[in-house]
Amino acid sequence: MTIAITGAAGQLGRLTAQLVLDRVSADEVVLVTRRPDEIADLADAGATVRQGDFDDPSSLAGAFDGCERVLLISTDVLGNRVAQHTATIDAAAAAGVGHVLYTSGENAGGTLPLVVAHEHGATEQAIRDRGLRWTALRNGLYAEFQVGAAARAFGSGRLVHNNGDGRTAYVSREDCAAAAAAVLTTDGHEDRVYAITGPELVSQADLAALVAEITGRPVEAIAIDDEAAAQALVDVGLPPEMARAYASFGTAIREGVLATVSTAVHDLTGREPRSLREVLEAHRSEIEESA
Repeated sequence: MTIAITGAAGQLGRLTAQLVLDRVSADEVVLVTRRPDEIADLADAGATVRQGDFDDPSSLAGAFDGCERVLLISTDVLGNRVAQHTATIDAAAAAGVGHVLYTSGENAGGTLPLVVAHEHGATEQAIRDRGLRWTALRNGLYAEFQVGAAARAFGSGRLVHNNGDGRTAYVSREDCAAAAAAVLTTDGHEDRVYAITGPELVSQADLAALVAEITGRPVEAIAIDDEAAAQALVDVGLPPEMARAYASFGTAIREGVLATVSTAVHDLTGREPRSLREVLEAHRSEIEESA
């Protein structure tokens, strides 16, 4: 069984590749990336590294030759991901790949978060439309993304948000990689959806309390509305459309559409997922030093 992983030089891609290499022979692993030089160490470990750029479909010709399973890691270019992902799916289908796994997101195909939910849903559908076996790994919001929010809250004493009283189960990138590696290297996951989440639902009030406990500095959660949240992002340089898209994560949490908690990480990996507290404690020095 030859396995391919796209975006292998990215944070999730590299973590997943390393875990897959721990589970199967290196000659069964193909890593596809725009930046082969950045994963030279994985090539030295025996993996096959191939050049591939989602924005240049011609570069994907041959990238998946001989592969039976492909992990398509979603890109970070909001608004252009459906085209990027579809080009990759088409290249995989042309190469005879039978099974595509995709790192999707909660509420894929829904209306929130803006753009993101649509792009994930459209990508999942594109895999099915080509008659391929599929697995959707619907990753929750990364716990690591809350480190920056925690640092700002530590510095100002205020955690400003538009989540209302909503909660979501932040998941560590490490757990997402472990779940992906498990599905890639075992059988029985065809045509299934897995919600990859952390162990518990957390509100912004909970996050503020965690930051205060970990750092010893009081932090107050301050709720604002969606318009103010989007404007704050515009004020720091994001284009208005992008600002609305990112602010819609708070809207989605407030409306409860990202309030999933599952046992998938434990079921797939045999261990419990890391809590948000554990992730923040691991980054405590970063939180306090960047304030």
